[in-house]
Amino acid sequence: MIAVVGGGITGLAVGRELARNGSEFVVLEASGRTGGVIRSQEVDGHLLDWGPQRARLTRGVVDLIDDLGLQDQVVTAPEGLGLFVYRKGKLRRVPFSARGFVTSDIVSLPAKLRMMLEPFTRGARGDESVAGLFTRKFGREFYENIVGPLYGGLYASDPAEMIVELSLGHVLREFDVGRSLVLTFLGRGGSVSPPPACSFARGMQTLPDALAASLGDRVRRNEPVRGLSRTAAGWRLETETGAFDCEAVILTAPAPVTARILAPVAPDAAERIATLQYNPLGVVHLHAETELEGLGFQVSLGERRALRGVTYNDSLFGRANVYTAYLGGATHPEVVDLDDAQLGTLAVDEFRRCTGYDAGVVSVTRERMPAWDRSWKALAGMELPAGIHLAANWETRPGIPGRLARARTVLDEILGRAPVRR
Repeated sequence: MIAVVGGGITGLAVGRELARNGSEFVVLEASGRTGGVIRSQEVDGHLLDWGPQRARLTRGVVDLIDDLGLQDQVVTAPEGLGLFVYRKGKLRRVPFSARGFVTSDIVSLPAKLRMMLEPFTRGARGDESVAGLFTRKFGREFYENIVGPLYGGLYASDPAEMIVELSLGHVLREFDVGRSLVLTFLGRGGSVSPPPACSFARGMQTLPDALAASLGDRVRRNEPVRGLSRTAAGWRLETETGAFDCEAVILTAPAPVTARILAPVAPDAAERIATLQYNPLGVVHLHAETELEGLGFQVSLGERRALRGVTYNDSLFGRANVYTAYLGGATHPEVVDLDDAQLGTLAVDEFRRCTGYDAGVVSVTRERMPAWDRSWKALAGMELPAGIHLAANWETRPGIPGRLARARTVLDEILGRAPVRR
């Protein structure tokens, strides 16, 4: 028996891999619903998503959609939608090609000329900050208006607190980046073409719901883990309704929950995991009648604004007049302490300032995102007891494609087909 703790997208994807392998397993979810941060609901006639607003149709996501028979529920974003950065009173389109960068107004001519020096700079150093790397190689203007808002926006983090080896190294290795990012980019044709963005007719929750349904009664809801102890054959998990004896435990829960579970059997690892920082984020769904078209926008770091970015659900997936605003994060954590009315008013004011359109508030919530900042140094050299495995969005690459990939590799670890990650 293998026990998977956590019924979010990672835990369910791990369950899928175990089922395909013919393994005996159980997925234990503390709450009454599966999906974790992925949640969809209709509010006042508007379909809203919390957590990921979209996925990318990577090979792993396409395979999962096919396996679950969800092809007829997929909604794909129109081709050619732009991504924007708000800077100096204007939304400016982010260029994803060398030709587009030359004609773009996202940075000034001096900044473009400065970028030409990048091939002559040193390669990335694992111990430098993400902000330091991109400022050193491209200049401050390029960093503040392109890399900072786009990369930091993925985690609601401050790239000045993110370390290259901890948060960016996997990307550099995946794309085989040598000393120069520019030469690597030009060597790949001078353009970036990510897979199409997609969602589902009833929202992103369709994906974990279908995954959970495919696993049947092997998914146990309302089963919070209260204790973990060793047995002669492996491990015992205590829940509110009983106990589960297993040979291996896969922990996919958030870092604070994982730390609590591990404390009795791996106190050093638990203490390290407990130090990981999460960024507080205000999420405000807005109703606005606009002519905006695109994926959405991020806000330049030079603007020093509480608003980090907005997703255009309207033009992405035809959800009429719906926009999702994100506020706070590492740079303005104090905004999440505002009450709902104040946070909603702030979102409306910021949206109006950046777009010129008025808006109304549909929903106000708060989320916490793994920061992937300097606190991740705590995981270096961490050891876990044999039979305990980690698979969570704070432990390896976040994002739905990354979670599906991690589900496959953790199965390889359990079966002895790959080294155990530490």
